[in-house]
Amino acid sequence: MEGFIAETLYEQSKRKKNSLINKKIIARVLGILLFVETTMFLICALVSWMYQEPETFTFLQTAAINTFAGIFLILLSRGAERKVSKRDGYCIASLSWLLFSAFGMLPFYLSGSVDSISNAFFETISGFTTTGATIMDNIDAQSHGILFWRSLTQWIGGLGIVCFAIAILPIFNEGNVQLFSAEATGVTQHKLHPKISIMVKWIWGVYLLLTVSLTILLYIGGMNWFDAICHAFTTTATGGYSTKQASIAYWNSPFIEYVISFFMIISSFNFALFYMLLKGKASKFLHDEELRWFICSIFLLTFTITASLVVYNNYGIEEAFRKSLFQVASIHTSCGFGTDDYSFWPPFTWVLLIFAMMAGGCTGSTAGGIKNLRLMIMAKGIRNHFKKLLHPNAVLPIRINKQATAPGTVMTVAFFISLYMLLILVCWVVLMFLGVGFDEAFSVVVSSIGNVGPGLGDYGPAFSWNALPDAAKWILSFLMLIGRLEMFCVLLLFYPSFWKNR
Repeated sequence: MEGFIAETLYEQSKRKKNSLINKKIIARVLGILLFVETTMFLICALVSWMYQEPETFTFLQTAAINTFAGIFLILLSRGAERKVSKRDGYCIASLSWLLFSAFGMLPFYLSGSVDSISNAFFETISGFTTTGATIMDNIDAQSHGILFWRSLTQWIGGLGIVCFAIAILPIFNEGNVQLFSAEATGVTQHKLHPKISIMVKWIWGVYLLLTVSLTILLYIGGMNWFDAICHAFTTTATGGYSTKQASIAYWNSPFIEYVISFFMIISSFNFALFYMLLKGKASKFLHDEELRWFICSIFLLTFTITASLVVYNNYGIEEAFRKSLFQVASIHTSCGFGTDDYSFWPPFTWVLLIFAMMAGGCTGSTAGGIKNLRLMIMAKGIRNHFKKLLHPNAVLPIRINKQATAPGTVMTVAFFISLYMLLILVCWVVLMFLGVGFDEAFSVVVSSIGNVGPGLGDYGPAFSWNALPDAAKWILSFLMLIGRLEMFCVLLLFYPSFWKNR
């Protein structure tokens, strides 16, 4: 009997040691990340205090709640090993976005800016995932603190919550490779520096430079400093939250529209290319195939829509070009700003914009969507398949930037796009079952999983998403999350084998 008990205890101890998930280190990292969000709340409290707004207390109250939650998680993690596995990284990446959104909705709800938990969570996760879809119908009436919080969620979420923490907190040195890999988007991650923390700091340096430059230009263009900072945050993050209900159309300024169009586009470039450009490797920047594919797509769509607006809607040539460039850039980069209601454009242009929603920006950027590198790989794969039919014995690797793409990567891309389309189809049907119209259901699903923002019809750029059923908002919130983390990171948590012992 004693031998049986000893053997049982041994097996339990063995299973504990061989557990694939290190719960204590996950709790510890999440607790530390909540302190990062607490700092964000304090910054917003300062903004509210500067404008003498009652939301100052709301942000301080939320900061206190966040602090206690962070302390609780850290206490739970006592004795945690300083080691983060790949599975731990997936858990942390997914749970951190949910925790940030769950606590981040408190300022909206406690201040009365939003009338329900469903709307508050939707607004917050839409911000952190840089989707930019809003349920607010009274943005102009919101306090400066709340508007700044909306913009700040997008700026932090642009490059990623965990990525931001890696850049500022040396405590993540033990597992930042796994954390960065779990949260970083794209087909592959460029290893710009042997140390992930240094690479992330370079990327955030570029991000900050773009934000400051745009802030100055928007101030020169006629915005006040508050609006300029908020729109710089949401433009470089390709998020799309505005401080005005009318979005960028409020200023009616061609200068502002062209400046924001330019920054939306360059914020959708792979940030690794900016690093190479700063290091004097301009040739790699100029000859990057994905970048050229992306720019060609933007200008092809822009000139096509420009011609249609001149012919069918009687726009002037300059106005047609400016409006089409802005909307194509906004949709293609998944930013979501608006200067014109494209619901009144010729219907065939909606199809082009839907394509832009799905395509998104470049890998390694703040943009959403499938990403242009994946589309390139699939296009070249289809071309090679036709060649293979003519020349069965030919060896035809898919080359990107003159380098052969591994067959495993090609298969992963094919699975990703297939799953992407399947999720769109399933959620489209579910939303129609909930009472959302045919066109509207399709567009909000594509917009959510692509982290774009506006849809079509009643949920286009001139409207909020407040009229959606609460169940639809929770489904779309989930799509925003898996779209931002590129699906596999989140969906892997629902795979039973992920949680099994060795």
